[in-house]
Amino acid sequence: MPPTIQGLLIAFVVLLLAFRAIELCRPRDKRLALLRRGFWTDLTYWAFTPLVTRAITRACVVIAIVPVALLIYGTVDKDLLLNGFGPASRLPMWLQAILILILGDFVGYWMHRWFHGRRMWRFHAVHHSSVDLDWLSAVRLHPVNDALMRVAGTLPILLLGFAPVAVAGVAPFLTLMAIVVHANVDWDWGPLRTVIASPRFHRWHHTDEENARDKNFAGFLPLWDILFGTYHMPRHRLPQSFGTATPVPGNLIGQMIFPFRRG
Repeated sequence: MPPTIQGLLIAFVVLLLAFRAIELCRPRDKRLALLRRGFWTDLTYWAFTPLVTRAITRACVVIAIVPVALLIYGTVDKDLLLNGFGPASRLPMWLQAILILILGDFVGYWMHRWFHGRRMWRFHAVHHSSVDLDWLSAVRLHPVNDALMRVAGTLPILLLGFAPVAVAGVAPFLTLMAIVVHANVDWDWGPLRTVIASPRFHRWHHTDEENARDKNFAGFLPLWDILFGTYHMPRHRLPQSFGTATPVPGNLIGQMIFPFRRG
């Protein structure tokens, strides 16, 4: 179900109060101002990303899966698309959801690395342009970045026969997870720090410090970074600054246009 203005307003107020309360428990020098740099741009994204970007993404996913559905099923049948096919579709829904999550995170890891390459970087640089990083920064996302990530994550699920409906239960969790890992805190998960992505893990991904660039690409399972040599989590040091040297404009319209401009 598409989000509503009322729902977005309620969610914004709840999350703003929750994360503000967490920040007020931190030392003063580690807090961000409520109206920190980029706040108004990110507030605009809070409506733009779920209402506009996700609508574009849904259309792209539909366009991408129609030929796949015709190839696999011979028809674009809603029930088949929801329930999947073959051995994967007969697994319990909870197990399908876990396997979809693992597969999606693996694909997302490599897509994320692709967006850090020269060809796609300008789209992803929009997300990295936040210099004051907090929970609201999570929604700063170019539609091309979001659409390609979602399409790439959806097609393997269909091709393997999993029921896309199985992931419906974990989708809200993943959305909240994306917000949490951008929070202005230094948390990791203790003994699980190498198992589940944390704010500390992801903040190293967003730092502009040269020795930590192009690290920590995983959205949920740091396992992929550990396996493929991109894991970076110093035990006794924290990232000090964020952003990118790429000259991304500071407003939403400029950021939408930026990847298509050269020079």
